[in-house]
Order: sequence, then structure tokens, then C-alpha cells
Amino acid sequence: MPADNPASKPSVVSVREPGIEYEVSDHGDRLLILTNASDAVDFKVCETSLDQAGRENWQDLVAHKPGVLILSLIVFQNFMARLERVEGLPKIIVTHFSDSQEHEIAFDEEAYSLGISGGYEFDTKTLRFSYSSPSTPARVFDYDMENRERTLRKEDEIPSGHNPDDYSVRRLLAPSHDGALVPISLIHRKDTALDGKAPLLLYGYGSYGNAIPAGFMRNSFSLVDRGFVYAIAHIRGGTDKGYGWYLDGKMDRKKNTFIDFIAAAEHLIAEGYTAAGQIAAHGGSAGGMLMGVVSNMRPDLFKAIVADVPFVDVLTTMCDETLPLTPPEWPEWGNPIASKAAYDYIKSYSPVDNVTAQDYPNILVTAGLTDPRVTYWEPAKWVARLRELKTDSNHLIFKTNMSAGHGGASGRFERLKEVALMDAFLLKVFGLV
Repeated sequence: MPADNPASKPSVVSVREPGIEYEVSDHGDRLLILTNASDAVDFKVCETSLDQAGRENWQDLVAHKPGVLILSLIVFQNFMARLERVEGLPKIIVTHFSDSQEHEIAFDEEAYSLGISGGYEFDTKTLRFSYSSPSTPARVFDYDMENRERTLRKEDEIPSGHNPDDYSVRRLLAPSHDGALVPISLIHRKDTALDGKAPLLLYGYGSYGNAIPAGFMRNSFSLVDRGFVYAIAHIRGGTDKGYGWYLDGKMDRKKNTFIDFIAAAEHLIAEGYTAAGQIAAHGGSAGGMLMGVVSNMRPDLFKAIVADVPFVDVLTTMCDETLPLTPPEWPEWGNPIASKAAYDYIKSYSPVDNVTAQDYPNILVTAGLTDPRVTYWEPAKWVARLRELKTDSNHLIFKTNMSAGHGGASGRFERLKEVALMDAFLLKVFGLV
């Protein structure tokens, strides 16, 4: 709709269609469109004229590349900037409209997190972006897209003091069972001995297409400064390596998520960062389900498991259509009511249904009494099953927050108490206190 004629009738760019996403930016007499149309699962950039905006007229400007997920697009008068994620790492690509030349903004660290913002000027050569890494607090830069120079505008301060040069940030690729390479981001102090004996905390999620950024995590340093290696496994079920990475970790391919996490742990052992039985695994919600599965599959790898509000009674919950969140979840896990194959597959990994008489790691489980997503009786049922069958004398601690929901305790200081509980538990079982 023309801005100088606000009473005019809006024109449709493309009618709504199931499964098709697009967002539109205007550039003179044309539109630039970020879309997943025409099977571009990782998105592409199209262009079309203002007077022929229909989808049948869209022409590729940036072609679809499988595994290269375009996250966002900002259009200026003379430039276009897009944020991509490739092999678990974000990238900023700048295009100069005058000659169609592209360049990527380079960064020194092996793993990091990025964001871009458009600002309020169209005719400008300045792009504002944010940067952080596991060792570097968040920084905001203005980037000259013409001269390729950056200016630091803001940096988060750590009141207690922090020197990024005291730490090493690494990025590894772990081979999984089918040859897929699982990215791992990690941080450790430079003076931590990497002799295969260091304690290691491995975090994972791997569901709903959520990618885990390798950004700055204040809470990690309490452990890292005590000699832990802190690692993130960018496993299937997230979009860390594109939308196909997500599709390959859901429904009847969900087990790839769990096997990828185990493969990451085994690779860290093989590379000398830690040893079997020296790893703590951490995940929450669907990541808590991951914790339940891997503790059943490979308890020998882990010294400790921390499962926050874990979705561990998958089969029972997915069979109860009276729960308001169950029907919307069927596209993620499968519908065991309508499909025997889905029932059997979910049952084959659902943590509660696969607890056996074996030794388990030390386990800390949390729940929220008013949690509407993972009802508190799921982790309670899992803990009861573990107490009934496990053959070890390791710690099994269950804490229900009586005034919290899925996100844990509210308030900045109450949240820190939950972090302190996990850290104290890990330091106890690793014999560091």
C-alpha cells in the first residue's frame, strides 16, 4: 500500500498457504522476499516488481542452498545484509547492489553468536550487529559495509571482573552413527590440564528446531573456573545445521537426537578433553527427555545427569488428548493414538518406559508444581521408577519448586539459587568440595 495514499486498498503479495513462509522488504520499485517457497527449506531471497508482486513472478536473487539457513534479511538503499547459520555457526553476508558482490564479516574465535539489527536509516552504509562467544561478553558494533570497518559501540561489563584471554574457545565436529557431523562448541580455562581427566559438562536440547547459540553464558564460569570443560552439543532436532537438521531429529527420526549427543560425548573423550565417567550431562524440558534417554542408553558415559523439568513420560502424555498441549505436540513426536508405528517408536525411547535394572549416574531432577508444559508428575514418575529399579547407590535428588512453572523460579536472585543448586550438586559428585 503506498504510504502517500493510506486510504488506498492494500494489494496482496501472496495469499496465505500452509507451510509457506515469506517476509517482504521494499527496495525502490521492487520487493525483496525472504521465503521457503518452492521447497527452499533453508530459505532463499527472491525479487519481483511492485506491480507484479505475485508468487508466480518471484525470481531468485540468493538461491536456496541446503544446509545454509537464512535467518533474517535487512535491506538498505545500496546494500543488503543477511544472517545465515551454516554448520552450527552464524554468518553475516553483505551484498553491494551496485555490483552484486558479496562479502562475509570475519571473526577470530572458533565459536560465537551473532545478531543483526536494521536501525532507522534506509540510506546508510552502517549495519549494526551484536557479537558474543563463550568467552566474550556481548558486544555491539557498527559496521561500515562500504569500507568493511567495524566500530565497537557497547560491551557488557562483568562487575566481578572477566578476562576473555584466560579462556580457550573451540569448535569440534563429532561423527555420528550415520556419518553426520555434530558440531560441538566448548570453552575451558587455558590453564586447565587437557589430559583426558578433566570434568566436563555437556549441554544439549535438540527439539522443535531450536538452535543453541554459542554465546556468552555468565553462569558457566562458576564451573569453568574450577576446572570444568563446558560444551554444547548442537544435535539434530535443532536447526543448527539448517532446517533439514531439524527434520532429521523429529517424529520417526527422533533417535538421531539421542545418538548425536552420545556421539558428541564419545568424541570429546577421544579428543582427550575428558574420560568416560567424567561427564555431566545437562538439559531441560525436551532436553530433559534427552537426559532421560541417554541415561538409559549409555549410563557408563556420565558421572552426573541434571534434568530440569524433564519431558520423560512421553508415551503417556502423547496418548492423553485431554491435555491441552498434547494435540499440538503430535507433529513433533507423532500421534500414538492414531498410529501403532508412532506408538511403538515412542515407547522404544520414552525414558519412563525404558528404565531398567542397571547402574545409573548421579541424577538431579527438578520440577515445577504449576508447570503447564511438563506436568510435575512426569519427573516424579520417572524418579519413582528409577528408585525402584536402579542398582547403584549414587545420588538421586528430586526437587519440586512449589511456586514455579516451566521456566523455573521468577526473579533474578531466585533464578541464581537454581543455578547454584546445580553447581553445588556437580561439585559434590565430582569431589570438588
